[in-house]
Amino acid sequence: MRDHRTLAVFGGSKAFAEPLHVGRPNIGDREKLMARFGDILDRRWLTNDGPMVRAFEAKVAELSGVRHCVAICNGTIALEIMIRAAGLAGQVIVPSYTFVATAHALQWQEIQPVFCDVDPATHNLDPARVDALVTPRTTGIIGVHLWGRPCDVEGLEEVAKRRGLTLLFDASHAFLCSRKGRMVGGFGSAEVLSFHATKFCNAFEGGAILTNDDDLAEKSRLMRNFGFAGKDRVIYLGSNGKMTEVCAAMGLTSIESAPEFIAANREHWLRYKRRLAGLPGLSVIEYDPAERNNYHYVIVEVDAAKAGLTRDQIVQVLESENVLARRYFAPGAHRMEPYKSEQPLAGFVLPVTLRLAETVFALPSGSAVGAAEVEAVCDIMETAIANAAAVAAKL
Repeated sequence: MRDHRTLAVFGGSKAFAEPLHVGRPNIGDREKLMARFGDILDRRWLTNDGPMVRAFEAKVAELSGVRHCVAICNGTIALEIMIRAAGLAGQVIVPSYTFVATAHALQWQEIQPVFCDVDPATHNLDPARVDALVTPRTTGIIGVHLWGRPCDVEGLEEVAKRRGLTLLFDASHAFLCSRKGRMVGGFGSAEVLSFHATKFCNAFEGGAILTNDDDLAEKSRLMRNFGFAGKDRVIYLGSNGKMTEVCAAMGLTSIESAPEFIAANREHWLRYKRRLAGLPGLSVIEYDPAERNNYHYVIVEVDAAKAGLTRDQIVQVLESENVLARRYFAPGAHRMEPYKSEQPLAGFVLPVTLRLAETVFALPSGSAVGAAEVEAVCDIMETAIANAAAVAAKL
């Protein structure tokens, strides 16, 4: 263990000369990527449903076990198109403990997000709490498979069926994850994936709508391309949500390297779990070994009373060492605008969300991080916790 006086918060040198990020992009095989770029340039087909996009869609659909994958320019636009294709209106129940895009995709279409609390163990929507929030204006539920750990799908399906609601999922974290042996992608009426640069498989920027509903897939394809059904024939209201060929090439290259990315993620998660297990007040979230997981997120919950430091103090210590740990998802979507102003009392029914927003953070992982970096991050945290009183006083 380091002498606590060598920590950067006490004036010591930073542990890392360059910032160590959460979600630094995985790259994959550069030669294959460059070869795909060459093919795109030789064809001079850069967008508009080209062969790379079609190959990407086919591969994602195959791996996810669904009939349809509709590639979209990013995950947020994919959410917006999925919501519109599913015919949602009025009010839709969503977690507040999620990236704000889940709520924005509704609000952008003048649909009110109704914020629901989550299960303290899974961090996902609690079906019982969802049921209690249904009103005559409710048309749907959007569950979020947080950290790649799927929701209580069966519980949400029961509520949706009994209440006559449409069930959708934001599966941005959950590509190549499973629940009860079934791959994420085919749950509910449709699910959305994100292939943003920070995801373990990325397409620079990208998203996808996954569904087994032929009608929803067709509507989504029309909407992503201005409603065009063939040359000069517009039959539907649409926007521009097309994925480019270059992004699809990156997506295909990432998918090819997915086993290596997952192996690196799992190794880092196991190392963090082992090293932090003995530190008071810190717990690393678990992944079910019986399921498929991408292990992309190393999430830590802090019990400040036991650790002697709050989550924010631990993050401050790490940031001073150039470890850019992330406070996911603080302060909660309901505390962001416009929801903070429009729904000022929402927090009263979100006690678990409020606690998680104050106690959870993510640590660096992925192929850009090595075992030595993980060990160094753990050394910093071990030193800080062992000298919590001195660190707290200094901060």
